[in-house]
Amino acid sequence: MAIEFFSLLSDDEGGDDGSGGGGGGGGWIDLPVDQSAPTYLWAEGGLLADAPVDMAKTFEGNMWFATRVDGSFNLNGLRCAPNFAVPRHHHNLDELIIVFAGSFHVTWGKDGEEGSRTVGPGEFWISTAGTPYLMTAGPEGVTYVETWPEPMEKLLTYWHDEGWIHS
Repeated sequence: MAIEFFSLLSDDEGGDDGSGGGGGGGGWIDLPVDQSAPTYLWAEGGLLADAPVDMAKTFEGNMWFATRVDGSFNLNGLRCAPNFAVPRHHHNLDELIIVFAGSFHVTWGKDGEEGSRTVGPGEFWISTAGTPYLMTAGPEGVTYVETWPEPMEKLLTYWHDEGWIHS
């Protein structure tokens, strides 16, 4: 396995910088969305595919995925547009989020009543399994990594009604 060097903070799409070590950015692409994924569940019951929301319209142009982050390490590199709110959701696993640039404001609990915090560069936040949260990118957007203690194949996401473009 080769060692690659890249920067999540670079705006380019990645690729080799000629140094032989990878270089470039994180390989940013629009976040792939699949509302019919069996791991996306509607918190009120059933699959997200049957919910009255439009995942593509909600995320399109608002969130990007770093293709150069190796998911086999239970990691996702992500970026959100300025002021974009990732719809309220929770997971079946604890999640660690580490911010590299920008910031996000997170509120947690059923309706955000349990707490809130702004997380900036070099800071992290842990969402406890089963706790719903809404995260809103700051005015400069946010670049972060999320990771779980189990392989992502075991990850379930339960989406709540707040923050969606409805279908």
